[in-house]
Amino acid sequence: MKSKLHGIFGAVALLCIATFWLSTVVSELFLSQASVAAVKNAVLTGMWLLIPAMAATGGSGFSLAKGRGGRLVGVKGGRMKIVAANGLLVLLPSAFVLASWANAGRFDGAFYALQGVELLAGAVNFTLLLLNMRDGLRLSGRLTPKRPALASSR
Repeated sequence: MKSKLHGIFGAVALLCIATFWLSTVVSELFLSQASVAAVKNAVLTGMWLLIPAMAATGGSGFSLAKGRGGRLVGVKGGRMKIVAANGLLVLLPSAFVLASWANAGRFDGAFYALQGVELLAGAVNFTLLLLNMRDGLRLSGRLTPKRPALASSR
């Protein structure tokens, strides 16, 4: 049951990040500045779902790893440290600042520079969480590692 909850928490976190990222890109490329501001506010509001999902993912993962060793467990833990630092030091502060600037109609170079940093950090976290999902499926036995193809003899 614990591993199922871990997977659900992780999937919710992944979906949040993907939604935030895609909404930002679509609003920036195709919609008005008012829509960009609405997306920035929605992302900030969505943190009320993402942060508990990330905390639950990390906590349940830590609990599942207790007593287990191995390379995959260590790699997953290392990735989660990067995800957490990236989220707390880059993504969360950026969400507050970008929402504030968007609400004030401040769409200047600083806004777009910070937006670029936020998109990059979001893409990094999404990628790391996706890799952790893959490795979690491997650890649970639901995904087997690829085996190298046998070379044909001629």
